[in-house]
Amino acid sequence: MDGNDMDKSGKCPVMHGALTTTGADVMEWWPNALNLDILHQHDTKPNPLGDFNYREALKDLDVDALKKDLTALMTDSQDWWPADWGHYGGLMIRMAWHAAGSYRVADGRGGAGTGNQRFAPLNSWPDNANLDKARRLLWPIKKKYGNKLSWADLIVLAGNVAYESMGFKTFGFSFGREDIWHPEKDTYWGSEKEWLAPSDERYGDVSKPDTMENPLAAVQMGLIYVNPEGVNGEPDPLKTAEQVRETFARMAMDDAETVALTAGGHTVGKTHGNGDAELIGPEPEAADVAEQGLGWANPKMGGKATNAVTSGIEGAWTTHPTKWDNGYFELLLNHEWELKKSPAGAWQWEPVDIKEEDKPVDPTDPSVRHNPIMTDADMAMKMDPRYREISERFYNNPAELDDAFARAWFKLTHRDMGPNTRYFGPEAPRKDLIWQDPIPAGNADYDVAAAKDRIAEAGLSIGDMVATAWDSARTFRGSDYRGGANGARIRLAPQKDWEGNEPERLARVLAALEPIAKDTGASVADVIVLAGNLGVEQAAKAAGFDIEVPFTPGRGDATDEMTDADSFKWLEPVSDGFRNWLKKDYVVSPEEMMLDRAQLLGLTAPEMTVLVGGMRAMGTNHGGTKHGVFTDNEGALTTDFFVNLTDMGYKWEPKGSNLYEVAERASGQVRWTATRADLVFGSNSVLRAYAEVYAQDDSKEKFVNDFVAAWTKVMMADRFDAA
Repeated sequence: MDGNDMDKSGKCPVMHGALTTTGADVMEWWPNALNLDILHQHDTKPNPLGDFNYREALKDLDVDALKKDLTALMTDSQDWWPADWGHYGGLMIRMAWHAAGSYRVADGRGGAGTGNQRFAPLNSWPDNANLDKARRLLWPIKKKYGNKLSWADLIVLAGNVAYESMGFKTFGFSFGREDIWHPEKDTYWGSEKEWLAPSDERYGDVSKPDTMENPLAAVQMGLIYVNPEGVNGEPDPLKTAEQVRETFARMAMDDAETVALTAGGHTVGKTHGNGDAELIGPEPEAADVAEQGLGWANPKMGGKATNAVTSGIEGAWTTHPTKWDNGYFELLLNHEWELKKSPAGAWQWEPVDIKEEDKPVDPTDPSVRHNPIMTDADMAMKMDPRYREISERFYNNPAELDDAFARAWFKLTHRDMGPNTRYFGPEAPRKDLIWQDPIPAGNADYDVAAAKDRIAEAGLSIGDMVATAWDSARTFRGSDYRGGANGARIRLAPQKDWEGNEPERLARVLAALEPIAKDTGASVADVIVLAGNLGVEQAAKAAGFDIEVPFTPGRGDATDEMTDADSFKWLEPVSDGFRNWLKKDYVVSPEEMMLDRAQLLGLTAPEMTVLVGGMRAMGTNHGGTKHGVFTDNEGALTTDFFVNLTDMGYKWEPKGSNLYEVAERASGQVRWTATRADLVFGSNSVLRAYAEVYAQDDSKEKFVNDFVAAWTKVMMADRFDAA
C-alpha cells in the first residue's frame, strides 16, 4: 500500500495506546484505581548500561583532567549560546542549584542525586528555563568521559567548578550519584494543572506559609523555591520572607543557611528578562522535533546574551558578577531600593541612586553599564529583622560568609546522598556533619550465635521481636538515604516516643535486648535486627520450614549528640500498611500511603505483597489488632493471609471508613476483620495476581523464601558499609 492508498483508507497502521482516551495510559479509564507505577519508578529495564557498577567505573576517572576541562569550559563562549561576560559560571551554578534545590525534607524526594533534571517535568519547569542549554554545553565533557561520569555528578560538579573558577573555595565534592533513565513521573510535585498557578492552591491559607501542603516545598508549580517577584507575583518583602523561611526549612535549611545561600547564589551571574516573554518558544517537552530537545527558543536573541529571557527579571545583583566577593551585601545594605518593571514586565528592585562605577557592565558590551537588581526574596534578606541581623553579620565578617556558604552549598548539593560513608572521590570530606545522621563504626567481631541464644532466652514473642526490628528499619528512605536500623535511633528521642513505635511495648523490648548487647559486645542496633531475624526463623519453623535468615553484624549505635532530633520529625510514620496502622484518617487512602512507604524502602510490588502477608501471619499489627490476620495459626509464617483472602467462600462487608468484616457466605458467621491495606491485595488486579501466586498449594516454601529475601533487603537497606 502506497502513501496515497493509506491516506484514502483513513486509518493509521499504528495502534495509539489501545482503548485509551488520549493514548497515554490504559488506566485513564479508571482514574480511581490504585496506581502501582511508583513501585516501578526505578525499573532497570530502560537502563542501557545493563549490569554496570558506577562506583567501580569511577575508580578510573581522572578527576584532575575532568576539572581542568570544566574550568576551560567556563570561559569558552559558544556562538549558539554565548556566555554572560564570557563566563558560564552563573549558568552552571544555577543548573546545579536547581538540580539540588528540588529536594524536600518531608519525603526526601527530589534533589540532584539521580540526574532527574534531564527528564520531564523538571527539564521543562518554568524555573528551569534555559538550563537545557547548560546541560548541552556540558555534553562534550560527558561524551569524553563516558560512563565513568554520571550526568548527576557532572551537573553538581559543574556548579562547584564554576565557583572555584570565580575565586571561591568550596567545602568539597563527592562523586557517586547514579543516573536514572526515565522520568520519575510518580513523584508528587503538586495537584495544579498549569504552570505557576496561584500559590493559594497549595496552601490552606497563603498568608500562613506553614499551611503549605506536604510534602511540597516550592510555593508554586514549576518553581524551585519562591516567586522572585513576590507572593503570587505581588512584591512585599516581609510576606516573601515568611514564604522563604518555610520553603527553605522544608528543604532542610535554617535562617543562617538561607541567607548564606541567597547571598552566595546571587553574588555571581544574572537574571534574564530583556525581551518579550510572550515570544519565547515552548519548553523542551513541548518543542518541535527540529529543536532536538532544546526549549524556550528566543526569536530575537540574535546571538547576544543581552537579549535572553528566562525569569523575566533583568540584571545582575553585584558589580562584578563573575567574581566571588562581598558585593551582594555591599549593594543590598548600603542602597535604597525601589520597585521597577523589567523589559519583560517583571517586578524587580533597583537602587534609587548608585554611582556609575558601581553598576555592573552589560554582559556583551563592556562600554555600557546597567543598574543592579534585587528580587523580592533578596529584599527579604534586608527587611525581615531576623534575616537582616544575619545579613549584617555576614557583611561585616566576609570570612564567616565564606565558611557559611561553603557548608550550606555542600549541604544543598549533597543532602540527598546520605551519610559520608557513601561519598567517593579525592575531594569528599570525611568530617561528620550533623545533617548526615552520623553513626559510629560498629563491632562485627562478637559471637553472633551466643547473642542469638540470649535473645531466644529473653522470653519475647515473635510479634514483639519482628515488630521492633521492622519499626527500627522502616524509617529508611531510599530517596535521601536517611533512617534505617543502623544506629538504633529507635531508642533515642524522638523515635522512642513516636506513636507508631508503640512506646510502652518498645521500652519493654529494649529493656530485654539492651543488656544482651552490653554483655555480648554487639550493638543494640545489631541485637534488634538479630531478634527480628530470630522471630522470622521461629515463625517459619512453626510453619514447617527450617531456615536461617541472613545476618551481617557491624551496625553501630548513634548517640543523642549525633542526632539532630528536630530533623527526624520528618521521618515519623503516620501510617504503616505493613503493620496495619493509621495514625488518623487522611485524604490519601491507606493503600496509597502503603505504596509510598514501600517505594521509599526500595521495595517492588511483589516484595511489598509478600511482606504484608507474612507480617499479618506473624501477628505484628500495631497495638495487637487482628485486622487482616486471616489465620487460626497466628505466629506461623504461613500463606494463610493469601489463601483466605482469595477464597470465595467468604464475603467482605464494609463496617466503617477503613474497617471490613470477613464472613462465611454459607453461615454468615464473621471470621475476621480487615482494612483497606488488607483487601487491596484482593481487589487490585495486579496485587491479586501476586496474592494468587502465594495462595497456591505449591507456593508455601516459595513464600517463606521470598519473605526472607524481602525482609533481609529492608534490614540491610542502610548498610552502606557492607555494600
